[in-house]
Amino acid sequence: MENRKAPVFVMSIIAIIVGSALYKQIDFKTMTVEKPWLAALYALTFLFALYILIKGYRKKNNN
Repeated sequence: MENRKAPVFVMSIIAIIVGSALYKQIDFKTMTVEKPWLAALYALTFLFALYILIKGYRKKNNN
């Protein structure tokens, strides 16, 4: 039971950190980013973390 909680906790921490870093990269006045390649990497990591979290919650709800 403890093994299933660890990836969800780690991915939620990663999603929070990477999501806040991505939010800081965006200039909302001009709708641009400071470093496009870094923002793209942040976005991919954020989406992967969200995918793992949603996958974990779906498994949890099915059981």
